[in-house]
Amino acid sequence: MIDFSSLVSTILLSLVLFFIVIHIYVHSTERGRNCDKISGPRSYPIIGNILDITTSAEEFWDYLRRSARDFYPVWKLWLGIWPVINIHHPDDVEVILSSTKNIRKSIVYDIINPWLQDGLLLSTGEKWRSRRKILTPAFHFKNLREHLNFMIEHTERVINEIKSEANDGVIKEVLPLLTTFTLKTICESTMGVTMKGSDDDEDNYVKSVHQIGEIFFYRGVRPWIKNDWIFGLTSKGREQTKILKYLHGFSDKIIKERISYHEKTGGKYLNDSSSAELNSNSQFDDGIKRRKLAFLDILIAASKRESGVDRKGINEEVDTFVFEGHDTTATALLFAVLLLAEHKDIQDKARSEIEEVLKESDGKMNMNAIHRLTYLECCIKESLRLYPSVPLISRQIEEDLQLKHCFVPKGTILNVHIFDTHRDPNFWPRPNIFDPNRFFLGRPEDRHPFSYIPFSAGPRNCIGQKFAMLEMKTFLAGLLYNFYLEPQEATEAVRNRVDLVIRPSSPVYVKLVPIVR
Repeated sequence: MIDFSSLVSTILLSLVLFFIVIHIYVHSTERGRNCDKISGPRSYPIIGNILDITTSAEEFWDYLRRSARDFYPVWKLWLGIWPVINIHHPDDVEVILSSTKNIRKSIVYDIINPWLQDGLLLSTGEKWRSRRKILTPAFHFKNLREHLNFMIEHTERVINEIKSEANDGVIKEVLPLLTTFTLKTICESTMGVTMKGSDDDEDNYVKSVHQIGEIFFYRGVRPWIKNDWIFGLTSKGREQTKILKYLHGFSDKIIKERISYHEKTGGKYLNDSSSAELNSNSQFDDGIKRRKLAFLDILIAASKRESGVDRKGINEEVDTFVFEGHDTTATALLFAVLLLAEHKDIQDKARSEIEEVLKESDGKMNMNAIHRLTYLECCIKESLRLYPSVPLISRQIEEDLQLKHCFVPKGTILNVHIFDTHRDPNFWPRPNIFDPNRFFLGRPEDRHPFSYIPFSAGPRNCIGQKFAMLEMKTFLAGLLYNFYLEPQEATEAVRNRVDLVIRPSSPVYVKLVPIVR
């Protein structure tokens, strides 16, 4: 007769011995030995630091900040048997971000692959280089001038909506206001489509992005849910499938509308993106209004050539750019608004500059006026220093890498914590203080070139950073020209969470008081 208790004990003992052997093997390899030389939070056999990260998004954020402070300038943790090295010293950051070889995103990004797939954010190698080359002209200066009209239009729409709510001021939840603005702007400018009807589609899209971010975090800190099929059977997996269907449907609708436009015009305006007549707003004989070439048009035109961009590739890039183009900018604007509201003296100085510049154009914004708002730009840069929209970049090291403070062996995950780079007291005096004069009075050559990287740096830097800066300056100029901003809580008191971008864990509010002229 089988003794089941002895059998169970034998199996458990065998499993324990198996895991011990695996642990010894992993840590005795060259990669394991090199990673173990680096300090970091205490880890446990086999599971490493999984207990530390299997927590809430807010607690995980605090854990990262605490570890960066306690184990400066480099620290490591173990996700089970996978080592993760974390850096934020500018000397180390410069080596990895300047590399033309270690440009592959790490497995950390695998969890968002079902959504963004092989778009510019996640692709690598020749595919990434080819797509980057194709899409770069979409953000040329001459195109930014065209996009500015949409930025001004939607800024004025937001201003009028706020003014209509209360004559003596209104307290608003800031983030929904900003995400609707940035989503409409990115879709109508770079995608060339008009957002019709109510704001329900935009609201649902933004809500879905936030929900999918929460699901990705849930899965990301539970590395044992690796298999997509197994995850798909869970309630979170079913929820992810439903949300992804909506998100992909949103971008697909944008693509179909723009393709339909070019079919109606016989593809006439896809042939030469440099043609001056593309900037015309005249009518066709058939009554269809001519519309300017946009980011999406470049993809559609490329799909008609032998360029490696098919319909799936168009979907990948639209998914990527609609998400990145609205969510990161909305978050950056959120913290800029909070900081300006909290620091009245800085707000007043920025407003004085805006009033002085707009006096010459009767309160109307244009490209020349926006470029002259140098102090406002410094406010935005300082806000991005304190709250970079993307606080972390993660790479999969494919070739051994020697940093200033450690050796990173091939096969290791390397995280660059931009949030902590921007607050390193060795490079930023009084790092937690909001002080735009760092950029207004200081010279870039006086700073370490990789101590400030809100748009990343090197070959994989943000392709749309000039677009984003122009959009932020336009919106904030309009907001400060028309409203006094009054804080409802200190920005430092706002608790953040780990997400696709830096995000407050609860709603934040600002009071907007109309300026009567």
